[in-house]
Amino acid sequence: MTRRKTRTAAPSNQENPSSSSGAGHPAAATNILRVGPAGWSYPDWAGYVYPSRRAKGFHEATYLAEYFDTVEINTSFYQPLHPEHAAQWIERVAANPRFVFTAKLWQRFTHDVRSKTSAASAAADEREVRAGFDVLRSANKLGAVLLQFPFSFHRTEETVAYLSSLLKRFADYPLVVEVRHGTWDSPGTLELLHGSGVSFCNIDQPIIGRSLGPSAEATSGVGYVRLHGRRYDTWFSDDEAIPAHERYNYLYNAEELAPWATRIRKVTERARETFVITNNHFQGKAVVNALQLISILKGSKVKVPEPLRRHFPQLEEIADSPPTEPMLFPIGRGGRDEKK
Repeated sequence: MTRRKTRTAAPSNQENPSSSSGAGHPAAATNILRVGPAGWSYPDWAGYVYPSRRAKGFHEATYLAEYFDTVEINTSFYQPLHPEHAAQWIERVAANPRFVFTAKLWQRFTHDVRSKTSAASAAADEREVRAGFDVLRSANKLGAVLLQFPFSFHRTEETVAYLSSLLKRFADYPLVVEVRHGTWDSPGTLELLHGSGVSFCNIDQPIIGRSLGPSAEATSGVGYVRLHGRRYDTWFSDDEAIPAHERYNYLYNAEELAPWATRIRKVTERARETFVITNNHFQGKAVVNALQLISILKGSKVKVPEPLRRHFPQLEEIADSPPTEPMLFPIGRGGRDEKK
């Protein structure tokens, strides 16, 4: 976004830095930083992130909680989160007391802004959304609710009014707003969010046309960063022959992560608690880059999933222990991901 003096929320001195684990807590920071992937239920993660053969009782959230202090819930975007599922997931991550979820708001509120629904129907939709979120909140496991708007959501009087009403509607949650069109790059956007006590989501996306560019803004006590990858050839593609996952099939290299590490540090200086979410999920690339960011920000090595290190040898540089099995024929060198 355009450089400007940013309004920020005063950091709370009540947060204890030690409450964040090594996975996600920078050595010199005084406020909490959590880094993790967006979602966990991807078929292509089998054999990449997760073991090909899973032990009885295996659950993806439990597994990821060994490496991260947060994961963004993706399913709540497609339908309201069922309270029983929320309760189960809380149990699944209980071994990591530092773990906190973030969750997307149902797309009916962010992608159907021009649809006409009755007051009764809108109220019913809201009750459904709240039922699942409130289970997480009651357990102190809801770090943020993400309102992810599409590129087609431009800044106009109508959309500003709609956004303002939506922020009031869910004002009791720690809200984060993600917009992607460059029309939102204005002081008025930040003033609206700051005045509502809502966080601005800093994003990395392919810069095509009037796409919103990189930023390091903090407009509330919650800081938020999302990295989507840089697949310029598939980001806006309507080609049905291209699989949907190709939009997120991108691996950031060290040179691309470095500026984001700098931005993240700026956000953490201004926010009480900051979430960094990697959304380039195909074949576990989001997990690779999340681990690399943790290592950069913490300045030390990290625990690495065994399946992942076999596919991405570059993780050996940041792994805090040797592989359990010798890597005689490492996979991945010279491939497409090495060139990005």
